[in-house]
Order: sequence, then C-alpha cells, then structure tokens
Amino acid sequence: MKIFKVIAWIVGGIIIIFVGIIAYVKFFLPNIPVKELSVEVTPQRVERGAYLANHVMVCMDCHSTRDWSKYSGPLEPGTLGKGGETFDQKMGLPGKFISPNITPYKLKNWTDGEIYRAITSGVNKGGDPLFPLMPYHAYGKADDEDIYSVIAYLRQLEPVVNDVPRSQPDFPMGIIMNLMPAENAPSPIPSKDDRLAYGKYLTTVAACADCHTPLEKGKPVTALTFAGGREFEMPFGTLRTPNITPDKATGIGTWTGEVFVNRFKSYESYEKLDSISGPDQFNTIMPWNMYAGMSNDDLQAIYDYLKSLQPISHEVEKVSYRK
Repeated sequence: MKIFKVIAWIVGGIIIIFVGIIAYVKFFLPNIPVKELSVEVTPQRVERGAYLANHVMVCMDCHSTRDWSKYSGPLEPGTLGKGGETFDQKMGLPGKFISPNITPYKLKNWTDGEIYRAITSGVNKGGDPLFPLMPYHAYGKADDEDIYSVIAYLRQLEPVVNDVPRSQPDFPMGIIMNLMPAENAPSPIPSKDDRLAYGKYLTTVAACADCHTPLEKGKPVTALTFAGGREFEMPFGTLRTPNITPDKATGIGTWTGEVFVNRFKSYESYEKLDSISGPDQFNTIMPWNMYAGMSNDDLQAIYDYLKSLQPISHEVEKVSYRK
C-alpha cells in the first residue's frame, strides 16, 4: 500500500507542476516590456513608411480588403488599414484569426511604444500575443528607423470606422501563442553599395522566407528555406509557393535580373490585372500589385541576394485542383 501512496504523490506532484507551468505560460507570458518611444511624424518618415507598409513589408496586405475578383487580390481603394480579413481553419490554420484595424480609429489610444512592440515582437496593447501570420519575427530584425517610419505612416492614415472581433485560436494554440513573441533584434540598413547585404535586409523584412519555405507540423523546414512548397488552401484547391533558390532546374537559376524585376513590374497596373470569373478559377495570394511598387533597384537587390544562396533542388507542384 505504501508504494501506491508514493506513486500517487509523485503523480500528483507532476500534475501540480504541469498545471503550474501552463498557468505561468497562460497568465504571465509574453513578458515583453513596452519601449519608451515618441515618434516624430515627418514627411520623410511618412513617405518611407508608406513605401514599406505597402510595397516591402506589405502590412496593408492583411490589414485591408483585397479584391479577389482580380488576379492576386489587389487592395480595394478606401480600405487601407481597416482590418477585418479572416484567416481560419479552412486555410489550414489553428484557429480563426482576424486582422485588426490599424488606422487611427483604433490606434489613437496606443502609444508609439505599444505599436512598436506589436510590429516587432508580436504583443498587442493589452499584452496578449499575436499569431505570427504577421511575420513579427522578421519585422523585429528591421532597422528601428524603418519601424518608426511605419508608425508615422500609420498615424496619418485616414481613420476607418470598423470594429473587428477578437481572434479565436483553437486549443491549445491559445496557450502556445504565449511562447511565440520575442524581443526584437533590430539591425541597421546596410549601404545600398553592399548589394548582398542590402538585398538580404530587404528579403528579411519582406519576410519572403515565410511563404517560400514549406512547413512540417506547423514549423518551417529549415533545410528547404526559400525552396518553396508551403501550401495555402484556396477555393479551387491547394496552392504551393515556388522555389526561389538559384537552382537551375527547379528554382530561379536561369532567371536574369531583368526577368525577375519585370515579373514584378508587369503587375504594377491595377487596371491591367486579369479579372477572375469565380472562386473556382486559379488565383494567388501573392500580392503582386503591392510588391510591384518596389523600386527597380530594391527588386534587383533582392534578386542579387537570392542568386547568392545555395541552390536547392526541390520540385514543387504549383497547384492541386479540388475535384
């Protein structure tokens, strides 16, 4: 009988420790302080922030309404920053995540430090974690001045009255999310003369690897970084991202810089984007129209960096149509 009491005490102790860990994670994390910050809104910062938020970091991609009647879902005019886009289990996600309103209608009561923490560390005003659909781990590597510029840009957006419901992560993601935010590690913008370093910086803050790296059990397959294959569920079927390493057979190894830049620039005109007749017709989540707004020089720098990577042979089936 004594041995059973010992086992019961051990099991009880393990349960108490386990519950204690869960309670700590749920109620005391993430524990990331708010930076004391006051961003001066200058024309230069607003211009730079608009460029980053719309064409590099593409914040507006998820925080605006996309017109899926056109190829690549360009943004609908008048919806900048209004939020309300839903990303849920139909897309293979562990919950229902809704992009918040980031116009001054909602951010007017946020401090600059709170916005900075949300963008770079993934923690909202109330101290709650954000699901990394917003690639805050990548944004956290951006130069502080670039983040300040994005904040300045957000401050001068037209306020849009749109109250967005809270996201609803599935269990246990609602607990796991508390472990995801991390303090940022900003890096200075390299000189444009250092093409590879500058291209790496742009590729990082644009979070290209997030979409162009396959997932396994919800985690990136690091051995296939940039090699494509991440799956996105679309109305017509499963869409997979392409390999953008310089592998000549399965990647962009045969592409010239001119071909790469022109591929983006060909989607610059909203009016010329193809119309989509219905949800069963092929479309892509890649916001071509937004990335097309990058300067030729920045796109070329990204190309230069991608071409410097180790080629990875990884054949990707672009799409599997739903029957």
